[in-house]
Amino acid sequence: MPELPEAESIARALDQALKGRTITKVEVFFPRLRTPLEPLLKAGLKGRKFVDCKRRARYAVAELDDGRALTMHFGMSGVVRVEPGSVPKRKHEHVFIHLDDGNIFRFEDPRRFGFLEVQAKGPDGWPECLAGIGVEPLDRAFTGEMLYAEAQKRKTTVKELLMDNKVVTGIGNIYAAESLFASGVLPQRRAGTLTLDECKRIVKEVKRILRLAIKWGGTTVSDFKNVDGSEGKFAQKLKIYARKKCGKCGADTKTIVLGGRTSWYCDHCQK
Repeated sequence: MPELPEAESIARALDQALKGRTITKVEVFFPRLRTPLEPLLKAGLKGRKFVDCKRRARYAVAELDDGRALTMHFGMSGVVRVEPGSVPKRKHEHVFIHLDDGNIFRFEDPRRFGFLEVQAKGPDGWPECLAGIGVEPLDRAFTGEMLYAEAQKRKTTVKELLMDNKVVTGIGNIYAAESLFASGVLPQRRAGTLTLDECKRIVKEVKRILRLAIKWGGTTVSDFKNVDGSEGKFAQKLKIYARKKCGKCGADTKTIVLGGRTSWYCDHCQK
């Protein structure tokens, strides 16, 4: 958490707030998140301008005018804000990037599982840490035929297949659970038992649910906040994830741990 829709919402908001802005100063208040933060002070960011911000997988990537990118992942509790310098620093805000309009890009992360680095871009135009990840679920390349072909190669469950970032990237626990529920497929089904029609249905529901979640600003279950501090409203639309009752038939939901993550399902509506 955040997953793809949350990262997309953050990237779109940062694109509006950062594009065209010049960095005037960088401050680091804590030595590391997932990786050390001190390199930001030596990255030569002062005077650099933000060109745009976009999403890849669950990362937001803010491109700089020298061809590098400020790459960020939000871990379990990461929050970014762009606010006036007059706003007091919060306890767990670990990085300030000052902008020429008087605002500050602030990276907050109480649990410190996030990631914030300046990276060179690889041949594919994305930062080096994103090399080798799978197809984007909203791209045309993610099809029922593609998912079916991958499923036939694996002995894993369908839920774990959807969350394998080397196959399809960015579908986290929430949206995998919701997509399988909407498709009528149990998360613990072996991927190799899926039919082509079932794979087509799963892909269709993944795309529909992700687009709807982006429209509603993502899902706030515990920590997630958008750049403006608002919560994602898709939590109101959840049909199975973290629910005691099935959103379709009203039966008690069940849970199973798959790949170290709790999965909710309804054994009346999913087969």
